[in-house]
Amino acid sequence: MSNASIIGKDGVKRYLITITVNGDPHSKVVKANNTLTDFLRDELDLTGTKKGCELGDCGSCTVLMDGKAVNSCLILAIEADGREVTTIEGIASTAEIDILQQKFIEFGALQCGYCTPGMVMSAKALLAKNPRPTELEVRQALAGNLCRCTGYVNIVKAVLSASGQEVAHD
Repeated sequence: MSNASIIGKDGVKRYLITITVNGDPHSKVVKANNTLTDFLRDELDLTGTKKGCELGDCGSCTVLMDGKAVNSCLILAIEADGREVTTIEGIASTAEIDILQQKFIEFGALQCGYCTPGMVMSAKALLAKNPRPTELEVRQALAGNLCRCTGYVNIVKAVLSASGQEVAHD
């Protein structure tokens, strides 16, 4: 993190940070108390990262920071200075959606969709670390993500299928 700070007219410290988001560097001045969620949504207009509980309990704000799934509501934007962040908007190429996104659609693993970006990002981190997880490992990786609509069965099936495993459709 940069040591250079500015005191705004409102008395709040601000810092110049540079974060690489979805492969693009972004330099912005942020308040010391801005969360990474707010930075992504308000400064970069990347609204796929959802704002849920703001306590780290629901997982709707999950992004990858240096390849690791993190709750962006618990990370200050200044803590992400110099880091690489990937959001749901950054996992697909311009030509096609990511395999996880495709499998979530195929298996009906989404209902209202609010939790879906966080679920996909948590699953993305899991599959990067463990390309052939067991059902238990998928459930453990998704444990920090709450869904109030689907009951998780199809979400787990979608992740297992994205890993190349044979999974029966209901």
